[in-house]
Amino acid sequence: MDSWRKIKQSFSFCIYFVVLSHHGTKSFEQATAEGDIIIGGLFPIHESVNVTVNYDGSENQICDRFSTANLVQSLIMVQALEEINQKQELGNLTLGYLILDSCGDVTTALRKIPSFMKGNCNTSAQQSSPVLAVIGGYYSEIAIAVTRLLNLEYIPEISYGATSGLLSDKTRFPSFMRTVPQDDHQARAISEILDNNGWTWVGVLTTDGEYGRYITERLWYYTNQKGICFAFTSVLPDDLNDYSLGKSIESTVKTIIDNENVSVIVSFAKPDHMMYIFQKLLNDPQGTRRVWLASDIWSQSPEILNTKKHTLSDIGTIIGVTFKSGNTTKLERYLDDLDENPNHHKNNPFLSTFLKLHGLTSSEELKTMIYPSAVFSIELAVKAIAQAVEDLCTDRDCKTKRLSPLELRGALRKAKFHMDGKNYSFDPHGDLNAEYDIILWNQTSESLDVHDIVAHYSILQSSLTFISQEGNVTSKCTDSCQPGYSKTSVSGQPHCCYQCEPCFKEFESNLNILMILCSSKCLPRKIDFLKWGDVYLIVLLSFTSLGAVLTIVVGIIFLAHWNTPVVRSSVGPISILLLLSLMITFTSVILFGGPPNSYQCQARQVVFGLSFTLCVSCIMVKSFKIVLAFEFDPDTQNVLKKLYKPYLIIAVCMAGQVVIVTTWLVLSPPSTDSEITKDNMKLIFCNEKLIPAFGAMLAYIGLLALICFGVAYKGRKLPDSYNDAKFITFAMLIYFISWIMFGPVYVNVTDKYIPAVEMVVILISAYGILFCQFFTKCYIILCKKEANTEKSFRRDIRNYSRDRKGSEDELSSKGIENPICVLKYVISN
Repeated sequence: MDSWRKIKQSFSFCIYFVVLSHHGTKSFEQATAEGDIIIGGLFPIHESVNVTVNYDGSENQICDRFSTANLVQSLIMVQALEEINQKQELGNLTLGYLILDSCGDVTTALRKIPSFMKGNCNTSAQQSSPVLAVIGGYYSEIAIAVTRLLNLEYIPEISYGATSGLLSDKTRFPSFMRTVPQDDHQARAISEILDNNGWTWVGVLTTDGEYGRYITERLWYYTNQKGICFAFTSVLPDDLNDYSLGKSIESTVKTIIDNENVSVIVSFAKPDHMMYIFQKLLNDPQGTRRVWLASDIWSQSPEILNTKKHTLSDIGTIIGVTFKSGNTTKLERYLDDLDENPNHHKNNPFLSTFLKLHGLTSSEELKTMIYPSAVFSIELAVKAIAQAVEDLCTDRDCKTKRLSPLELRGALRKAKFHMDGKNYSFDPHGDLNAEYDIILWNQTSESLDVHDIVAHYSILQSSLTFISQEGNVTSKCTDSCQPGYSKTSVSGQPHCCYQCEPCFKEFESNLNILMILCSSKCLPRKIDFLKWGDVYLIVLLSFTSLGAVLTIVVGIIFLAHWNTPVVRSSVGPISILLLLSLMITFTSVILFGGPPNSYQCQARQVVFGLSFTLCVSCIMVKSFKIVLAFEFDPDTQNVLKKLYKPYLIIAVCMAGQVVIVTTWLVLSPPSTDSEITKDNMKLIFCNEKLIPAFGAMLAYIGLLALICFGVAYKGRKLPDSYNDAKFITFAMLIYFISWIMFGPVYVNVTDKYIPAVEMVVILISAYGILFCQFFTKCYIILCKKEANTEKSFRRDIRNYSRDRKGSEDELSSKGIENPICVLKYVISN
């Protein structure tokens, strides 16, 4: 019963094919070559059909708009098949072909398809070899209709150009395969190109066919995710002989001209559509600045522009998306041989007609219409079929036991074939996902070069890699908002069209989005200050910690050797007070780092000012002490003795600084402030506010330091055991130099490193005092113990006294104290 049903179904199909194939009175032109296995080819050698209606209601259909490029594509298939036969890649099996012209029309294609299938309906003993597979058609609209019909006999169709995503559905199109990626990938590649160049306001040209509808929908999906908007979408009739085509072209051209701020147009139209549009845009003064993003359907069709009258610059820049390019060398040699070998066109009326019309220049004209992407796709389809046949016929005599289309379809799904050293296979959807090439059209002296590859798009990685970058072209609905402004939506407009409104002071525009589009909202500004993790602050804090540790170590050494002459001659209690003040000074440095606050701003200057005042006051007392001890004039010595009250001097000096900082804190205390930097960040810093008070604090310390310097300079030639004066002089010089440099640097630095400048100066001053006042003494205490004795001190004083003018007797006669008593005075006090 099942067998009878199948026979009945096959008989019905054959009747349908016969009726369809005999509709009309004229036979179809076809290119043929005999072989054991016949491969069908369906190419739009003519790109449209002109239909006229007779008086009796019958129709005359004439294919027009001959396409040299599509003729070349049919010859790619012929050349690939002949090469397989010549190399005997299938052993004693030969491949033949039957090539038909679809005329770029669905109805015409369906009327011709039974020619591929009539062998399967012929039940005579002398039937011809059936067509086991078909390469084509190029357009998705045609491929969808053709594969439905071919599937009635399980004949696989391998397209080299139909890219509609619908054809990936194997439930609806089980016999369809292709050697090109589907349009979803191309739409994503185009969206990446737009996004990469910052083109957010684009126009779209498409057709009302299956290809145009699907890829436009997918492009909208991907561009919408990237914040890219369509300024307009113009839909053209897919049928080139549609009566409304002229009006649609006029309307599209008007739309393009009216949208002056649209510099980038994505086009999914056919080559003829673009030819008509360019003809009408040639006189548009804005044309030269436009960028045309061409889909695979016309990206390698230079014939659309008449280069004899116009140049590429007249219409702008054309960037095209094409399928992976193949090697054209073998095809070029094949075309060169056409004139010499009549067998190439004996059974090919399409080629014969072309050769007769063009004569000796035929080969050259054909070679100018070679599309490298078509070479790859068509040759790969032939390779796939040949590999499937080889797989099936390895353990089988396919000359006597013929293959069926169903067997070949199954083998194609599993086949692993190779070309140019790479392996390929169809995925479960019947797709072959190679990469895309991005090309840039260039004007040469005689023609257009449409083969300059500037980028690659990887489908597997969804990544765009540029080899070279095109110039800067802007295509936006609204210019990007300036820093400090955010975009606000405009009623009735897409999100790419907006107004720029100023942000509040505490906010900033989103600069990350601004680089691509514009900020969509005001965000809190990024706050900047001298952070704890900043490498400069880490270095300064490291030196601060080292200084504090060294101060503690020196203090321990002094306390451990408290009763030695070195410590006692250094005025031990005053030295400990000096070390304490240095410790506080080092601690104050920490207050200059981290996020500022009002308490920190006030504390850091006050702590530093008071601690360093105490430090300089102690040094001043030590200076007076040494000069007093070696002053041999009795009148002067008596005055100095009355004035020398060490702790009172320190208290008075500190009181002066306390008055200054108290006045500062009462009238206008330091507090946090902020400003907007060049990087559009909010810089938080301490504002000293009352600059005269800040200056007075520093000047007061400077005045005390100057007194120290003067007094110490007077005693610079004292004995080596009392060389404090010399080192005090050095310490004060270091202080003066560092703070003189501080002024201009502090005024000119404007970023977060302003506190670091003062930190550096404080550290230099503190280290200068620590090294000059204590390190030499620590060296004598620890390493030269023989010098840390009263005997050594007495010898130094005696030598010093001997070098002065006059003898001790002369000095005594004048009532001057014996210098030897100096030692006792210094040590006891």
